[in-house]
Amino acid sequence: MRIFLAGDSVSGTGPANVTKYYIRNLPKGTLFQKRRSKAARAAEILINTIRADVVVYSGYSKQNILGLKAAKKLKKPSAYIMHGCVEYENEINLEPDEVMNRVERKTLELTDLVIAVSKSFGEWLKEYYPEYADKIDYITNGIDTDLMHNARKRTDRRRHMILSIGGGMPRKKIIHICEAVQKLRGSYDPDLYLCVIGAKGADSDRIEAYDFVDYRGLVSFEEGMRLFDEAAVFVQNSCFETFGLAPVEALMCGCPILCSRRVGALELIKDIHDEDVIEDYADPDEIASKIKIIMENSNATRLTADLEWESNSWKARSKALTSKLSKLVLLK
Repeated sequence: MRIFLAGDSVSGTGPANVTKYYIRNLPKGTLFQKRRSKAARAAEILINTIRADVVVYSGYSKQNILGLKAAKKLKKPSAYIMHGCVEYENEINLEPDEVMNRVERKTLELTDLVIAVSKSFGEWLKEYYPEYADKIDYITNGIDTDLMHNARKRTDRRRHMILSIGGGMPRKKIIHICEAVQKLRGSYDPDLYLCVIGAKGADSDRIEAYDFVDYRGLVSFEEGMRLFDEAAVFVQNSCFETFGLAPVEALMCGCPILCSRRVGALELIKDIHDEDVIEDYADPDEIASKIKIIMENSNATRLTADLEWESNSWKARSKALTSKLSKLVLLK
């Protein structure tokens, strides 16, 4: 069976990194996108669809429509790895886009199999798109085991530094972390500060208005890992996070984490305690209380030990993807 995997693998975004890991670990002979220009990509999609036995599109893109239509015409089975829900997330982020909504819904209509990047996201998709429920499945994203082996794991962390990723995106709910840190500065540690990385968004001005916020904007992967290596605790407070690799990357650097219940990556960790999870992402009192607990009693060693590296590796995830694609081919 020959696979054609299409999707961005170079931009450094979460979906692009997932595509990159699959390219590295899928069977020898797997075809993938190499061209950058629109015309060259279109030609490459048509040629590789003819050459492949099954096609997979990873991440939202207008090119998916062309590719999936070609697959239908050539009677080639298809799958779509769905990293997030553009329609729902744009609404949360106060950036609705009807054109993107139509592209996403057409992609779901055309593909034979939708693969969510976590079990919880798959279940959510079945409720949000009941008309496609019978073709929605999931493969929880994997772990870069090389990253784990190469991480530095400092012991001399900045004890006043709290880190969060997501910039001003409302979906990340960093504004409520700000409220929690403000409470902690008044009752626990007046030197606490919040380092925020990520692009500008609708909440950016409100976040930057706090004088204890160090707003870094977009940073390189290497700089992000350095910050994981320094922070006293990493907080992911998203109201909707289909997977979210950042908490796992933080743990790889030995950084304690606190995540909202909505973070899909928690599926990789079995030994989750109540104090590791934010139940109400909009409650600064709960967030403050749990930040204090984790700063005083690091959960990094316990949670890292529970990640089951080999069974959660990208090699294992690629085998799971290959198995699902093989079943698609047999059904055709």
